[in-house]
Amino acid sequence: MKVLLTEEQIKRRIDELAQEISEKYKGQELLAIVLLKGAFIFAADLLRRVDGVEVYCDFMKASSYGSSTESSGDVRITLYPSTSIEGKKVLIVDDILDTGLTLKRVKEFLISSGAESCEVCVLLDKPERRKVEIEADYVGFKIPNHFVVGYGMDYAEQHRCLPYVAVLS
Repeated sequence: MKVLLTEEQIKRRIDELAQEISEKYKGQELLAIVLLKGAFIFAADLLRRVDGVEVYCDFMKASSYGSSTESSGDVRITLYPSTSIEGKKVLIVDDILDTGLTLKRVKEFLISSGAESCEVCVLLDKPERRKVEIEADYVGFKIPNHFVVGYGMDYAEQHRCLPYVAVLS
């Protein structure tokens, strides 16, 4: 594996993202919907750094990958939030915006569930892979089209706990 983003680069960028989110939502309540499993490390680090905002967390699990390196195109939601979405300002936190299929499906679900607003924060964005129109409101890093692991992201459940992002060879 080749390191793409170091632990220090990730930490610095997360501090910047947390500041942006803090400024936008200062003094407000925000419901963070964390997409499992890949975003759990990013979300924990990000949300602990958000300041002056009452952040509530819930989780969803949706995927179009399974144990492959290519999206199947079939997005399945297998875990829904236990919190009411109605009237809430929602921030979806995900590890990577790739084809856009999963995030588009999740965002549509949350909006149809009555979210007052719904923004997206991703650690990584691969714009050249997009299959549907969706953009993240907060992006950690734009990266080229490589399959990456580490910092919560996996290949067949391996490499999630690496403290950096690496290209899978």
